[in-house]
Amino acid sequence: MDWSLRACGRHGHVTYAPDEEALRSRLRAETALGEAWRCLRCGDFTVGPPRGAGPAGAAPVVLRGRALRDAAVLRLIAVFRWAKVVLLIAGAYGVWRFRVHHDAVRRAFDQDLPLVQPLAHKLGWHLDQSGVVHTLRTALTARTTTLTWIFLALLALAALLLTEGIGLWLLRRWGEYFSVIVTSVFIPVEIYEIAEKVSPFRIVILVINIAAVLYIALSKRLFGLRGGRAAYESERHEASLLEVEQAGLTMARRDHGPTRPTGHP
Repeated sequence: MDWSLRACGRHGHVTYAPDEEALRSRLRAETALGEAWRCLRCGDFTVGPPRGAGPAGAAPVVLRGRALRDAAVLRLIAVFRWAKVVLLIAGAYGVWRFRVHHDAVRRAFDQDLPLVQPLAHKLGWHLDQSGVVHTLRTALTARTTTLTWIFLALLALAALLLTEGIGLWLLRRWGEYFSVIVTSVFIPVEIYEIAEKVSPFRIVILVINIAAVLYIALSKRLFGLRGGRAAYESERHEASLLEVEQAGLTMARRDHGPTRPTGHP
């Protein structure tokens, strides 16, 4: 997939007219339909006036190629985090509602469970040994204070994941650091849960989180990896079409020597 063309198809071309005449001439062309400017993202010429103008140093650094693919992956991770936020908020709401009606629910459970016993025996289901029933009894015996702390913990975790998703969606570097740190903190907990009870779902979630941490840390050169921030910024600018054109212009001047000024005796 050509990520640059895909982005231009969705958001339009990014054209820019630098003030430097030599560089300007490399990005501009005359056609039968009028002037055309080279897109800084996909490299194609598009007819019409440029969308921006000014010094070359002020030109936008447009994501191209691999950088666009990385952005799509980060935003996919952000959507995954927001899906977990929705589940956590739903869980927090359920805990809060249960906290409010805690005593009534416990009384109903104690009164109705014996009524289910005969049917459960016929089905070969031993309620006393059921993990579901044991979990329900544990929850029903929890104190109101404990339920309040669980409610607050779920909201705090939802806030963390919401912040992480926002940072990743906006492609902010602090969001990438935040994501790696938060996700890494919960990996030991997930490993412990798998050690307690192995399930395909838990294994898949663990693999996804480990892959996300490694991908973000390595591709974005976090914590000094692969040259750190300096190498990351250099890679971004090297991928910029305007930077490529400037480098080509510099090499051309170096090969042909300095241009002698004209118009003076």
